[in-house]
Parts: sequence; structure tokens; C-alpha cells
Amino acid sequence: MGINSVAVVADLGESYGNYTIGDDDALLGLVTASNIACGFHAGDPRVMDATVKACVERGIELGAHPGYPDLVGFGRRLIEASEEEIRTDVLYQIGALDAFARIHGGKISHVAPHGRMGSIAQTDAKHARAITDAIKAYDPSYIVICQNGLLADESRKRGLEVGYVFLADRGYGEDGMPVSRNTEGALLHDPEEIGRRVVQVVTEGTVRAVTGKVVPLGHDADVVLLHGDHPQVLQNGTALRAALEKAGVKATGLQEVLAEKAKLATV
Repeated sequence: MGINSVAVVADLGESYGNYTIGDDDALLGLVTASNIACGFHAGDPRVMDATVKACVERGIELGAHPGYPDLVGFGRRLIEASEEEIRTDVLYQIGALDAFARIHGGKISHVAPHGRMGSIAQTDAKHARAITDAIKAYDPSYIVICQNGLLADESRKRGLEVGYVFLADRGYGEDGMPVSRNTEGALLHDPEEIGRRVVQVVTEGTVRAVTGKVVPLGHDADVVLLHGDHPQVLQNGTALRAALEKAGVKATGLQEVLAEKAKLATV
């Protein structure tokens, strides 16, 4: 693989009003980057403000996590929308988060489309075009966090940098992609296993599929993701960071990982 570092990101700011989802304060001690909900699938202006402020104070990279306007379904249901609706919804959410980043002296580094919007954009050209058009129009320096697929392709067509993500707490198929949440083994519950898998992916580029077969991931693991609403997210994050440290893999910001990757590519 050549690169001995990886970014660790979690979905943050997913609480809403009187409802609390996840333990963001504890997670902030485990991550190097953040995917912050922008008010459509989760989060609200107060939560966004507090989350951005906490990340800036700790030097954690800021990321926008736009999704469908679907608070009830947490953005994990397909919403039938036109390309223009998707583009403007993503643009709206990025702009909202950027307002809080600016007043707290921070800057968004990346955009990671959430849930069903993000997953369908890997195979649906309409979604991939709409998302990347919004990002390119707002700030072409933003990194797009995604997996291999159309979203990565459309990002590169627009000159956007791609950060490839590995979902640390999700099961993968033999195609090197996450299996459906309805599939047995889709959600992992053993923190030690999660730590071992992340080290294997980062250092060897392979993952053990839900079938038991070890397969190539199909792309680099620039960033590993912890889902903030996972019931064991703190245990998973703690085990993940311990496993990386034991293996001598540096947990750092995504921008540093990609800079190292680019440097190695020129050697």
C-alpha cells in the first residue's frame, strides 16, 4: 500500500432538538475528522453550531454530511427527487454548515453524502452529477468522501479530489463493497474485530467478506468511518484507535493522508 496513515471520521451532530443521538463529546477524542449533519436527515442549527465549535477547538477537520430531507427515516430511505432538487439540497446544506465554520474560524475540508443519498450516488448518474455539481460550484477545494463508483468518477471529471472511505463497522461483500443493511452480518458488533479489519484494510488492501472470503477492497482506504448512531460506537472507536497504534499506523487528518498519497505517487 505504501501509505502508513489514515483519517478516522465519525458522523457527528445528529441530535435534534430535545433528542440526543450518539455521544459526540466522547467521539471527539477518537476521531481526526468529522462528518457533520446539516439539518436535513439529522441535526439542527443549535447542534450544528455546537458541533462545529467543538471540532474547531480540538483541531478536528470539518466535513459536511448532506442527506435527503428525511428526519423520520434518518436519510436512509430513497427519496424520489429530480437532479435539480438533489443539487440544490446539497448546495443548501453545505452553505449552512459553512456559515457555522466561518464564525468559529474553521473551514470545511470535505463533503460526505449521507445514507441512501450517498450509497445510491455510487451507481446512479443523476445523483452523482447533482452532488458533484453542487460541490464544484460552492468550493472545488472540497474533498469528496465516497467509495469506488460513479460518485468518484464524476468527482474526478470535475477536478474534485476523492478520499476513499472504508466503513469500519459494516460488513462487506465479495465485490469489496458494503452489503445491504438487511443482509446478515451487515452491522458488526465486535470492537476487536473492527480494529483488526481496519488494520488489514489499511495495510494490506483486503477485507474479509461476510462469506468469510478475503477479497481486495477495490480502492484505497484513505479514511475509515465510524457510524455515530451505532450502539457500540465508543467501544468500536477505542478498539480501532488502539489497533492502529499497535500496527504503527498514524491516525491523522484526511488532507494529510491525501497529501502523503500524492507525494508517493510522484516518486
